[in-house]
Amino acid sequence: MDKQAIDALLKTFDDSATKPGNPRVRSIVNRIVKDLFYTIEDFDVQPSEFWTALNYLNEAGREFGLIAAGLGFERFLDIRMDEAEAKAGIHGGTPRTIEGPLYVAGAPESVGYARLDDGTDPGQTLVMRGQVLDENGVPLANALVEVWHANHLGNYSYFDPSQPPFNLRRSIRTDAEGRYSFRSVLPVGYSVPPGSKTEQLLDQLGRHGHRPAHIHFFVSAAGYRKLTTQINIEGDPHIWDDFAFATREGLIPKIKQAGGAEGKPYGIDGQFALIEFDYTLLKERENVPAAEVERLRVKS
Repeated sequence: MDKQAIDALLKTFDDSATKPGNPRVRSIVNRIVKDLFYTIEDFDVQPSEFWTALNYLNEAGREFGLIAAGLGFERFLDIRMDEAEAKAGIHGGTPRTIEGPLYVAGAPESVGYARLDDGTDPGQTLVMRGQVLDENGVPLANALVEVWHANHLGNYSYFDPSQPPFNLRRSIRTDAEGRYSFRSVLPVGYSVPPGSKTEQLLDQLGRHGHRPAHIHFFVSAAGYRKLTTQINIEGDPHIWDDFAFATREGLIPKIKQAGGAEGKPYGIDGQFALIEFDYTLLKERENVPAAEVERLRVKS
């Protein structure tokens, strides 16, 4: 079929509607179906190939969040949000990057400081600290810093039942000076689950499924645009070769080696890794899409 014939066929499908439905959903679905019909025609996709793809989607199930990151959808949405903010005259602030599929709501909340690990995770002790600031460098008290990262095997609590609830997950309210700090263990890089549907797809695309070591954050405060971001751990070999395309300039802080009296406030004897990192939030605006993304998330 040529594209004119495809368009005529699609029109008969759309004309079969007996009520308006949701105009936006109708337009988007019709466009997706049109593009897929064109793809099937252009690549001469055979019925068995079509049903193999559909079976793959059925089997992928809960991996769609991971697949969306691997295909670059999350990065693309971030770029579009950056462009919308720039068009609205909003500049600066800490760079956003992808959330990923492994956030869990309800992590224990504390003020100023939290310990993320339970003392059983191997690896170098880490302290990360800094301030949450506004666009003018003024500290933001009572801002919420939500943090989560994987253990030494690349697994996240809740999704990995061998870990205690909310292991390596906490919510920290900044103190009167906008400061936050936490103690944990330095995370390592990891890959998508072996044999997963995500790995199968990446293999077909000739791509790997490695992620550099990283720590996820939500940072929010009343009257400011919510920040979704993550920092990468300096020196990781995949830092600029992340299968999820999440690495951005400005999100690779230096790691210092510290010890002695500097570790006492955190109950640390001996050497530890220290990351100092400030977050800058932007004032909320009415002329730009919301930075608070509505999506299905786990609640523990």
